[in-house]
Amino acid sequence: MSNEPFTISAVVPVYGCRDCLEELCVQLERNLSILTDQYEIILVDDRSPDNWWQILPELQKRHASLKAVRLSRNYGQQVAITAGLAAAKGDYTVVMDCDLQDPPDLIPTLFAKLREGHDLVLARRVSRSHSPFRQLAARIFVAISRMLTNEKIDGSYGSFSLLSRKVVDSFLLFEERERYYLSIIRCLGFNVGTVDFLHRSRHSGSSSYGLRHLFRIGINGILLQATVALHWIVGFGFFIAISGTATAAYLVWRQLFQASIPGWTSLIVLMLLCTGVILISLGFVGLYIGKIFEQTRGRPLYVVDSVEERRLSW
Repeated sequence: MSNEPFTISAVVPVYGCRDCLEELCVQLERNLSILTDQYEIILVDDRSPDNWWQILPELQKRHASLKAVRLSRNYGQQVAITAGLAAAKGDYTVVMDCDLQDPPDLIPTLFAKLREGHDLVLARRVSRSHSPFRQLAARIFVAISRMLTNEKIDGSYGSFSLLSRKVVDSFLLFEERERYYLSIIRCLGFNVGTVDFLHRSRHSGSSSYGLRHLFRIGINGILLQATVALHWIVGFGFFIAISGTATAAYLVWRQLFQASIPGWTSLIVLMLLCTGVILISLGFVGLYIGKIFEQTRGRPLYVVDSVEERRLSW
């Protein structure tokens, strides 16, 4: 790569991190300024319940490179990342979380790795400071995703990454409403570099990812595997049908040539098993139909309420 001047954007979705923002901006400015004097910090307000937007004027007084995008309602982290990437003007763009678990001082290392000839660089956590439950949920999701896709999915990656301009532009071409940042990044097929780092503890507060939210993310992640889950459902349906036929033949044989099996236990077990499989299968199909309906409605992925531009222009 050449040594010509370049610009960098840092995209940070914000939800429940009001107490982190001052320190976040300080650390970002310190590390971005090592690379270039032309940078911007983009905070995307995903309608955070702590109403951090009230302190934005004070933040912008102290940080001239700070730009803020406010969404009209809570759309979720994945859409907030997309909104931030759409607002980013830099030749390179950093994506990271707002709670400082992703260390800003890793950005120069990410950039050095990208300069080796990569189109994007992903930061890989060699340790995780999440709760044991959160880590268990992540392992289960990764295991199911690997089973459904036959791909080597690594749960050590989060959204912390550095993208070149062409990667950002390509990412924004994807129009699906239900999106997962890393899934789209992998789908792009660009040259990917990796940098390992130690995952920090939260600067303040607690995670907004509860059981219900994690379950929803897991289901969406499975549904994002195109039609693979449907293939598994069909295959499992054939397995149950063959097993049921074999069991029925065995029961008829027992009735004709041996003592009859007392009670209805076996019949009830079979009925419950088949009914459960049918309901789960119909549930998956229904979710797919719902996703198709949402996609075909033609509604915008998100709506921006307001944008506060940075005071320092390039």
